[in-house]
Amino acid sequence: MTLLPKSLLPNPRAAIAFSHDVIMVALSFGVSLGLRLGFSLDPFHSQALLPGAALFTLIAMVVFLGMRLYRGIWRYASMNDLVALAKAVTILVLVFALFALILWRIEGLPRSVPFINWFVLMAMLGGPRFAYRLYRDRIRDTSKTSKVPVLLVGAGDEAELFIRATLRSQTATYRPIGIVAENRSRVGRVLHGVGVLGTLDEIEAIVANLKGKDRPQRLVLTKDAFKGAEVRDLLQTAERLGMSLARMPRVHDLESGAVDEVRIRPIAIEDLLGRPQQPLDRAAMEALIKGKRVLITGAGGSIGAELVRQVASIGPAELVLVENSEFALYQIDREMIEHAPNVTRHAVIANVRDRSRIDQVFAHYKPELVFHAAALKHVPLVEANPFEGILTNVLGTRNIADACEAAGVNVMVMISTDKAVNPTNIMGTTKRLAETYVQALDLRRGDKDGTRFVTVRFGNVLGSTGSVVPLFQRQLNAGGPLTVTHPDMTRYFMTIREAVELVLQASSLGASHHEHDGKIFVLDMGEPIKIVELARQMIHLADLKPGVNIDIQFTGIRPGEKLFEEIFHGSEPPMPTQSPGILLASPRTQDVAKVAGIFDHLFDAAEREDFDQMMLGIQALVPEYAPPENEVGA
Repeated sequence: MTLLPKSLLPNPRAAIAFSHDVIMVALSFGVSLGLRLGFSLDPFHSQALLPGAALFTLIAMVVFLGMRLYRGIWRYASMNDLVALAKAVTILVLVFALFALILWRIEGLPRSVPFINWFVLMAMLGGPRFAYRLYRDRIRDTSKTSKVPVLLVGAGDEAELFIRATLRSQTATYRPIGIVAENRSRVGRVLHGVGVLGTLDEIEAIVANLKGKDRPQRLVLTKDAFKGAEVRDLLQTAERLGMSLARMPRVHDLESGAVDEVRIRPIAIEDLLGRPQQPLDRAAMEALIKGKRVLITGAGGSIGAELVRQVASIGPAELVLVENSEFALYQIDREMIEHAPNVTRHAVIANVRDRSRIDQVFAHYKPELVFHAAALKHVPLVEANPFEGILTNVLGTRNIADACEAAGVNVMVMISTDKAVNPTNIMGTTKRLAETYVQALDLRRGDKDGTRFVTVRFGNVLGSTGSVVPLFQRQLNAGGPLTVTHPDMTRYFMTIREAVELVLQASSLGASHHEHDGKIFVLDMGEPIKIVELARQMIHLADLKPGVNIDIQFTGIRPGEKLFEEIFHGSEPPMPTQSPGILLASPRTQDVAKVAGIFDHLFDAAEREDFDQMMLGIQALVPEYAPPENEVGA
């Protein structure tokens, strides 16, 4: 055995299993012959026993090794192993029948013996494998009282995988004691001995009926498809019952069948806010990006960096990363070196406010597609520095848009924000001014060839620079308190990845459909979330209790903040698009020459730090904006 290639018998246990099977094969031939003729063989038939068994065993050794039956592990024996075994035995019997009954007729061997031998050998090979697995499972069951009882939420394939993994794992610390289904169709059924006890709205009654060592200590989500609202409800239910909420390990970690450690995952804040993944038109996104020279401004920021990652994964011809922060540019450039080394990229330090530098960059790299994500985004900071907000967000956007036209860029995509709707702060106002200019340029082009300008508007993204979630996390790590400006403060949230995927989807729509000219794509942000509820949920996810282990402190609304964000202006009712998750707004538009003239005065006032003149320029284009009484220069 030891002289066989290591790929056929990779370890000593495989050699033992092979030896076992060879012995079983030889014995099975005698048993099959005995079953057919009786175990007291007459002299004529007994002469078939030794040559038949020898031939049968020799063929079996070749077939079993050739089909690589010994890469599996007996204690993980499954239906797949049984199927592989059945295939091997079937081939063995057919080859033996061909040799024994046709090519080399063995005297005294009845024709039915190979058929009988198939069933006998399947029992003699499969029986010990599954008996060994049952034995190992029973050993583990003796220690199950020390394991943490858990109630699984979701009665699908994932739950079956989790239960199977805990049964075969020697070190699993969890014991499924029941399953909760999404509907009643599966209630009463059993998965590997674990019953489906009820539906989601019956969890409290189910837990009340499970007493003593079977009372669950955790709810474990077995599916990734639960909506954010459903996860929030389950978190509240778990809290009322004195339980914690977790997710099962990732499915691909369990499917291999050889994990010894089954670790559940904590619920992330994204799980509480997430929505089911919207179907994306990957072909349209590839048509927009693949093989194109793509330039991204603000490439080191939260949205810009995610744009870089996703654009790089599609396969652009070149990727130009434009960023004003040296450190941010260094970080995303290093990431691309490690994760997308085959993408040709150029890391460019440039400020979008510097028109000559921007023109130089565009003339040198000749981009075909531009994503403009560079902006000042933090409301209180821009409120305290309004002139900088105008020069970066408005002048910077004009510089990029004009450079796109001058360089013959096919499509420019501008990233905007829901704060541009009925703005109460300088940041939102600057983004609405930028939207106005880009819209005007897109409408001026009409049906003629030229740069297409696409504007995409969305709300807060989790984990972005200045986001409340990283702030809460730092405050939690410091022991609190978590600071919230107002009990009724409400915001829309979306993950960075989802936001950028929908940006790319909207960009492909805007680049290929003329009926969308001058309109604004708005990402469907789902239901708004109260910030104080977000704070409470983050405290619960940290296994703490609000007001007991850690406090929530209200600090008052900051300058320029709104209690409720809006995605659409009253004059721009939303319209659906052919892509789920993307809506279309038709805000009022302006003539580009008029906008450019007002911008000239606006930029002059910002550079001179003349607040009153700057406000006159703002109100000429965004009349709905009214600065707070404590605004700079008031």
